Amino acid sequence: MTWNGDEYQARFDRIAAEGGDVHGEATLVRSFEPTTVLDAGCGTGRVAIELARYGIAVVGVDVDESMIATARRLAPEIRWHQHDLVGLDLGLLFDVVVMAGNVPLFTPPGTEPALVAGVAGHVRPYGRLVAGFSLDRGYTLDDYDAHCRAAGLTLEARYATWSRAPYTDGEYAVSVHRRR
Repeated sequence: MTWNGDEYQARFDRIAAEGGDVHGEATLVRSFEPTTVLDAGCGTGRVAIELARYGIAVVGVDVDESMIATARRLAPEIRWHQHDLVGLDLGLLFDVVVMAGNVPLFTPPGTEPALVAGVAGHVRPYGRLVAGFSLDRGYTLDDYDAHCRAAGLTLEARYATWSRAPYTDGEYAVSVHRRR
């Protein structure tokens, strides 16, 4: 799948111009009071840029060239990497790694364990992996939790939304896993 970063960003710009909240993911991440964040599957940098506004050191990674090009144009001061999350090794650890925007659903089928291992490998001790994705596309929470456990993370919390609405078996979940 290929994207047009500018068109993707324009969608969020329209939502924001109409008064919509496009920073729910960043708000949840900020609640953990991180000093460092990896925005894994960062797209055009919407979450990373918002976090950086609050003085958080952010690194963004996305496989799509167009998305990274838009992110670099919008925030050249942030470190952006064009790389697949499967097998990711930046040699860095972060307080929080966030996967917003259905990131696990865009990896080729069968690579989900390697995707989770790649991003989880960047979670520092006592840090968190936070991911939100739709549950109607074949990747289950049981599978995701198992992949997180295999990567050394345990479930800390699960929500139905980024604003922490209680999860009650809906079609979308935001999961917070922690490294002990």
